[in-house]
Amino acid sequence: MLAMPSGTPACPEDDRHHRLAAQLADMIPGAATIWVSRNDPRHAWPHPHAIVKDAAGETLELGRTTARVAARWILRVWPEADWTRPHTFDLAEATLTRSDLIVAGRGR
Repeated sequence: MLAMPSGTPACPEDDRHHRLAAQLADMIPGAATIWVSRNDPRHAWPHPHAIVKDAAGETLELGRTTARVAARWILRVWPEADWTRPHTFDLAEATLTRSDLIVAGRGR
């Protein structure tokens, strides 16, 4: 990443995550969380896959293109994440958490 004369990154990671959250919220009105995986269950080979939920936990219907674009954007912002497991992107907090850790945190 490019650095400014002060030595700080030109685009701090936190800022990048918040910008992505804002862009996805604009692209998908009503979205609260986006579940992302590299493995779409409808395909035998890896494919970016996203499931969007609103604040009440209800699934929002998306077109195939919108779902793939959202998944790809999230995958690209967090290339260091362990994408062998699905993750959930919280738009309000601009945080990415491995989905199985979210379930474990709820006492299951």
